[in-house]
Amino acid sequence: MTPRSRYNWKCKDRTLVLGQRTLVMGILNTTPDSFSDGGDFSDPSAAVERALQMAAEGADLIDIGGESTRPGAEPVSVKEEILRTVPIIGKIRAHSDVPISIDTMKAETAFQALEAGADIINDVSAFEADPEMAGVAAESKAGVVLMHMKGSPKTMQDDPNYGNAVQEILHYLQSRIDYATERGVDADRIMIDPGIGFGKTVEHNLELLRTIPMFGKTAPVLIGASRKSLIGHLLNREDPAQRLAGSLGVAGWSALCGAHILRVHDVIDTCDVCRIVDTLCEGDL
Repeated sequence: MTPRSRYNWKCKDRTLVLGQRTLVMGILNTTPDSFSDGGDFSDPSAAVERALQMAAEGADLIDIGGESTRPGAEPVSVKEEILRTVPIIGKIRAHSDVPISIDTMKAETAFQALEAGADIINDVSAFEADPEMAGVAAESKAGVVLMHMKGSPKTMQDDPNYGNAVQEILHYLQSRIDYATERGVDADRIMIDPGIGFGKTVEHNLELLRTIPMFGKTAPVLIGASRKSLIGHLLNREDPAQRLAGSLGVAGWSALCGAHILRVHDVIDTCDVCRIVDTLCEGDL
């Protein structure tokens, strides 16, 4: 059991208390080609319904993305990404106050999403893909998630290698925190994500999961391992839809190791796991 570092994460005009319990972020992909649920929620009404369902199931945050970042994925235009996400964000916000994260590497998409009611920018490139992103984050006072990715979604799994994966990724994330703060992003608005599955082998991913406490000493930590190929490899489950038990195992481990937020497809089951783990760790019923 690892004591979870406590943080107050500021996201626009709200503050999320991190560390008292594990928070759950529900995934809403409005893409036709995401690795697990591609096409399931590309219809706007279905996407809004799913978001509200996840909030009712206990999701503390909703993360909406309009561009797949699965291995080998091709990028989409800013216009297309905005069409897939911004109207849905507005409709979710009209029905719920749940914190909303926009999963994007594009500054214009982030700006439009924040205007529509999103609170957080989740950038898998850690502000590297678009030089305007840090400015959007600083001006809006949004919460931000800076993730490590080796290469791009199209190339990241082409023989990824490191000298010392954990140390290199920690160093990279600290450098991106420094980059963001130097451009006006407040440190208490920044969360980090070691990027499970983004330019890593199975062994690299396991190393990162075993060292979550090291990342939690740097900044609040988000872990996104739900249904990923790591779990498929360990359990011999080729179909992502059959990786629930493995995803819950990783979720429980991550909560035990002090992760602050878990980004998941299966909200209600993950909330149950986190409640058990958090109760055992903290002793509060």
